[in-house]
Amino acid sequence: MKAASIFRHLAFAAGVMGATLTQAQDIKLAYNGDLSASPTAQSGRAAVAGIQAAIEDINATGGVLGRKLTLVVRDDLAQPNKSIQNMVELIDNEKVVAVLGPTNSGNAMAWKRIPNEKKVISFQSNAQATDITKPMSPGTDNYLFRLSMYDRAQAAVLMAYAKKSGTTKLGLLTETTGYGEGALRDLKDLAKAQGVNLLAMEKFGVADTDMTSQLSKMKAAGVDTVIVWAQGTPMGLLLRSMEKLNYFPTFLSSQAADNVTFYDAAGKTLAERALFLRPFITPDTAAQKKLLERVQPQLAAPSAYVFAMQGYDSTLLLAAAMRQANSTDGAKMREALENLQQPVKGVYKTYDKPFSKTQREAISPSDAKWTRWVNDQLTEYSDGITKSLTAADMNL
Repeated sequence: MKAASIFRHLAFAAGVMGATLTQAQDIKLAYNGDLSASPTAQSGRAAVAGIQAAIEDINATGGVLGRKLTLVVRDDLAQPNKSIQNMVELIDNEKVVAVLGPTNSGNAMAWKRIPNEKKVISFQSNAQATDITKPMSPGTDNYLFRLSMYDRAQAAVLMAYAKKSGTTKLGLLTETTGYGEGALRDLKDLAKAQGVNLLAMEKFGVADTDMTSQLSKMKAAGVDTVIVWAQGTPMGLLLRSMEKLNYFPTFLSSQAADNVTFYDAAGKTLAERALFLRPFITPDTAAQKKLLERVQPQLAAPSAYVFAMQGYDSTLLLAAAMRQANSTDGAKMREALENLQQPVKGVYKTYDKPFSKTQREAISPSDAKWTRWVNDQLTEYSDGITKSLTAADMNL
């Protein structure tokens, strides 16, 4: 065989082998969130467990587009600068097609421009601040989606409860993080929209252990109902400070009260005073029970299971988007998520067109369940007010 002919055959063979290797290359997803440093780290570890379980199930049935999924994990230590660094490294160096997480809303707000600029999907499986999933500017393409109970939905229901209770002495207590500051904007806006008078507003640091000063001002003003927005540990310590003053207004709180760190900080008796919302309380279906059995050894507490489910279902939605788009290109995946043609049967629920060009929330206020701690168990709560609330009361 002539040298030129041999060269052509070798080049063709190399091209085929290269194409096969490229085609077989794993599709990388990533998780970027706190896994070790803050009270929310347990929710990050739970989300990773759920994502990994979903990847195992997807790969067991052939993967996506003939390729396996893999997960690259980065701990952002609850630090915005570290989280930004992780996002750039994951997208530019690891070449991931989507990033799940973080656990801390402030971190997501610090880097939300990055996935939008680089046209890579960011899927919020934990963080709840309302502004995270808003577009960078009106009408622009938005690469952020969410499958967790976002703050404004929770705040709207809590504010409606306060209004229907008849209180005219409502106070707000929020931590001075991105999580707390974002919720404070939502709460003030909703109070105005629902015609609720705010008698007092106080703030505390996420590392504070004594909030008696802020509470003394609330007590002196006559506040009889508070809405509290903070992470689990400081919120539990807030109740300890209430105990010091023997001052116990009705305590309505963010979902972070479902965190075992809240229960540990407050203690059994005080923890039972908090009323809050979460999308899920206990496994009801066979699929929910099966996933719980798989991930339970990796959970800090049973209450963290909701984040494992959210991580699992977020991964299913990403896989569905890739299949519909027949691509891992960020723009094509975004367009597919905005108009999913087939329902996606998740562990938490079935998602039928959960997103659109302007809608980025897969969980709505109608999914919320009133919850409280009873002993060491999360338990569904109801009273005359919760039973009377309707969608019209929310004023979202």
